[in-house]
Amino acid sequence: MMDPDYDLFATIVDEGGMAAAGRRLNISPAMVSKRLVRLEERLGTRLIHRTTRRLALTPAGERLHEDLRGILAALDEAERRVSGASAEAAGTLRVTAPTSFGRMHVAPHLARFLEAHPKVRLQIDLSDDYADLLATRADLAIRITTDPGPGLAAHRLATNRRVLCAAPAYLDRFGTPHGISGLKRHRLLAAEGQLPWRLIGPRGAVMVEGSSHVRTNSSEMVRELALSGVGIALRSLWDVSDALESGDIRQIMPDHEGSADVGLYAVHLPQNVPPLAISSFIDFLTGLYAPRPPWERSGIAPAEKQL
Repeated sequence: MMDPDYDLFATIVDEGGMAAAGRRLNISPAMVSKRLVRLEERLGTRLIHRTTRRLALTPAGERLHEDLRGILAALDEAERRVSGASAEAAGTLRVTAPTSFGRMHVAPHLARFLEAHPKVRLQIDLSDDYADLLATRADLAIRITTDPGPGLAAHRLATNRRVLCAAPAYLDRFGTPHGISGLKRHRLLAAEGQLPWRLIGPRGAVMVEGSSHVRTNSSEMVRELALSGVGIALRSLWDVSDALESGDIRQIMPDHEGSADVGLYAVHLPQNVPPLAISSFIDFLTGLYAPRPPWERSGIAPAEKQL
C-alpha cells in the first residue's frame, strides 16, 4: 500500500483541486490542505502552487506525479498477479481530442465503452489547441498529425486520408480543375496555417501554394464554406465522408490526396505498466478505427499508391 499522503497528492492532481479531492476521499478541504502541507514539509519542496482560481503543479510536483502514476499502475498490476483477480479498468480517465473528430467519431461510441468498463470515470476535453499532457493533466490525447510528439508513447490508429473536394454548385459555376496548375487558379479554402497543401500524386509530392479565399481560424468553418459552394478544400475523410456519399460535396482530382504521413494517434506519457483504463481505451479506439476506419466507404475513390 502506498503512503496515504502520496495517494492524497495524486488525487488532488487527478481531480483538479482540493475540494474535489476531499469529496472523493471523504475528508474536508481543510484536512486535504493540511496533509498536502505536511507532505511538502516532509519532502522539503513545494509541489503545488495555490491561487484563488486554480492549482498548478511545480516542476517538482510534475516529476512526483509522473513517478507516482507509474508506481500506482505497477502496484495495481502486482496486486492482480498475486491475488489472481481479473483485470478491471477503474479510476478517472482524462482524454483530449480535436473538437470535430471527438464530436463525430468518439462521443457516439462512449456509451459502449462505459458499459464495458463501469468503474472508469471519463473526462473528455474537446479542443483544437495542442494539448500538453502534463500541463492539462490529461491521461490520453487523440492527435491528427505527422508527428505525435517527442517523449510520448504513440499508438497509430489509422491513416488520415485527406481528399480535395468542392460542392456541385461551385463546380457548376467555376468548373472542375484538371491538374495542379488548374487547381491553383481556383478559390482555395483552408484554416490558418493549413496552406500550402502537400499533395501526393502519380509523380510524387507536389506543393499547392496560395491563400484561403476566406480567412478563418476554424476548420469547421472551412467545411461549411466548402459545402455551401464557396471554394475547394482539402478535407479529412472522417469529416466529409457522409457529404461525399450524399452528393452534397464531390471529390475532385482523385489521383491527388494529402500526404499519408498524417495519421490518427492515441498518445500518453510513457510508463512501464500503463493504467488499465488507458490501455483499455486504446484497445477500444483500435477496435473502432482498425483495420479500416468506418469513414472510408465504398463510394469514395480508393487511395492511389503513394510514393
